[in-house]
Amino acid sequence: MGKIKEYESEDLTVVWQPEKCIHSENCFNGLSSVFNPNERPWVNVNGAPDKSIKEVIDKCPSGALSYRMKNMADNQNEIEEEQVVEVIKGGPLMVYGNINVKHHDGSETSKHRVTAFCRCGASSNKPYCDGSHKSIAFDS
Repeated sequence: MGKIKEYESEDLTVVWQPEKCIHSENCFNGLSSVFNPNERPWVNVNGAPDKSIKEVIDKCPSGALSYRMKNMADNQNEIEEEQVVEVIKGGPLMVYGNINVKHHDGSETSKHRVTAFCRCGASSNKPYCDGSHKSIAFDS
């Protein structure tokens, strides 16, 4: 597993996994007072109420951003019974909901909330999207 960064406030910890990030900018466009790549650190957990931060993180298409509440005994997200698949024009195949990914070597990985799968073939993190579709001008 790659590098993981955590940003903490009194009640909330924002977790960022840079290697998963596909730079959709949903976080920055959704809440620039918290997520600003031009600032250091780029995540300001005191820039908005926890509820607003969680709403933006829940929309992260790659799952690079997640969170946990410090005052909750059970930090598990609610299990979603339904999965939705969305094809993003010029981008990844998005799967919303909890899924298990079976790899060619027989191993399995559990994914929660949102998973971005590569469609362009250029990802160095297959089967997952790493944002390479932008550099090769993938348009399908």
